[in-house]
Amino acid sequence: MSGKKRLSFKNKSKQSLSKEDVTVVNTKSARKAVVATAMGNAMEWFDFGIYAYLAATIGQVFFPHSSGTMQLVYSFATFAIAFLVRPIGGIVFGMLGDRIGRKRVLAITLIMMAAATLSIGLIPGYATLGTTATVLLLIARLVQGFSTGGEYAGAMTFIAESTPDKKRGFLASGLEVGTLVGYIAGASLVTFLTFILGPQTMLDWGWRVPFFVAAPLGFIGFYLRGRLEETPAFQAMEEEKSDVDAHASVKDILIYHKKPLLIGLIVVFFYNVVNYTILTYMPSHLTAVLNYGETEGLMLIVIVMVIMVPLVLTMGYFSDRVGAKRIIQGGLIGLVFLSIPSFLLIGSGNSWLVFVGLLILAVFSASFQGTMPALLPSLFFTDVRNGALAITYNVSASLFGGTAPMLISWLIGLTASRFIPAYYMMFASLIGIGVVTYFVQETSGKPLRGSSPAVANKKEIKEVLKEPEEALWWHEERKSIRKKMNKEPEGTH
Repeated sequence: MSGKKRLSFKNKSKQSLSKEDVTVVNTKSARKAVVATAMGNAMEWFDFGIYAYLAATIGQVFFPHSSGTMQLVYSFATFAIAFLVRPIGGIVFGMLGDRIGRKRVLAITLIMMAAATLSIGLIPGYATLGTTATVLLLIARLVQGFSTGGEYAGAMTFIAESTPDKKRGFLASGLEVGTLVGYIAGASLVTFLTFILGPQTMLDWGWRVPFFVAAPLGFIGFYLRGRLEETPAFQAMEEEKSDVDAHASVKDILIYHKKPLLIGLIVVFFYNVVNYTILTYMPSHLTAVLNYGETEGLMLIVIVMVIMVPLVLTMGYFSDRVGAKRIIQGGLIGLVFLSIPSFLLIGSGNSWLVFVGLLILAVFSASFQGTMPALLPSLFFTDVRNGALAITYNVSASLFGGTAPMLISWLIGLTASRFIPAYYMMFASLIGIGVVTYFVQETSGKPLRGSSPAVANKKEIKEVLKEPEEALWWHEERKSIRKKMNKEPEGTH
């Protein structure tokens, strides 16, 4: 990174901006940050994803006395219970990220997740320990949820703060590529083992193998993240902060940043409902509801996710050019009109039509995955970004994301309707259209709130200095918050 890592506007007018205030981001360093963070995120979601893909088998191992449908409900309930502690983990690690730095927290969360995932593979089944086995499974899931609470928000913050403004959408979309790679690796391993070992051997001991793989992967991710530099935005904030400046508390965030918190809650709501329905619930839907073979159902999902990787990068690329807001709106409208037709194809019984139905849903999901890692961090100022994003993301994910597979399974059992997943995604999308259209501000290509402009090369500095008001678009908003907090006189920042 180069450029003066400090941006101070005290005693300056809003238009005051010099070339020393602009951060020139080294492209190689930015790509290194994206790759390392995305790879670490892939490790996390490999750990988290294999549980979802083994949900039906885990239900038989730990809930043998329940019926087939209820086994799936209980298994997804155990999946969902981890989301109860995600807000707590989000608050703890998010606030730590705003205090001790983004990179340290990302290393801690990765090790915790790897250890918890390994322990799941070591827990004896219900036949050996009875209800104690179920309790141990719940504890391991709670540790996973606690660490995940700090992972994704921290990763989004780190990448958004490490990339040039005009390339933030494309580079940040690499984080979701990591998520997909983790899911693909988890699903591929489960599919391969199921094909090689067969259903009975998988039930006996084969399901444990993916959890054993998690430990070495976690240490690889830990090594990669340990070699990263802290983000320029965080460094600049720490350099400018005086000895008497206090870090924002959870109370400060809830009082003075409640509008972006509420916006973020709803954005994460529809994002997670769609994401978890397609990537987490659908494998079990194909197997338990539509009676597809486990191998065939998982293979279809894997192929769709592989196709999603370039789609996500493409969405991120175009978000830097036409704006993330427009792409998200297009995805939401598409889901409203095409969710039911997609599920008609999925329920047709023809493998090719099932694939087409899944692919349609995947395109719209990619429109969110390619844009959210850049859009969500832009809702908050640098000094509260990690903590505020962790709170809003994890509260919403806990209420609506992790519960989506369980809720959908329960409603299908109650109504016997195979279109429940489509109805739920349509409902979430309708709410999302209203919020994104009227309350989400377009920030693609602009500096993050509270941060200096970040450019890819020195030539771009002249362009930034030509439009200082555009570069400091958040200045008046910051002044308003400072005034409310009564920490500075009205005319300063």
